[in-house]
Amino acid sequence: MHEREVKLFRNGRNQAVRIPVEFEMQGDTAIMHREGNRLVIEPVKRQSLSAILATLQPLDEEFDDINNDDLLPLGDVNL
Repeated sequence: MHEREVKLFRNGRNQAVRIPVEFEMQGDTAIMHREGNRLVIEPVKRQSLSAILATLQPLDEEFDDINNDDLLPLGDVNL
């Protein structure tokens, strides 16, 4: 395990530490927790779309049938 001494500093009312390049993590969010007198910082694992969708509850509402006569005619689209 690599080790490096770093300086703590104040950022407004928060205490902060600059993370050296060799300890950089992917992403822009992390989870921090204490283990005894240690602070542990872990990157947040990105969930796949299928994992997120699996947590959703099914909808219990009925939807009206769509009939082609109710649709608006398609026209040219300028992008």
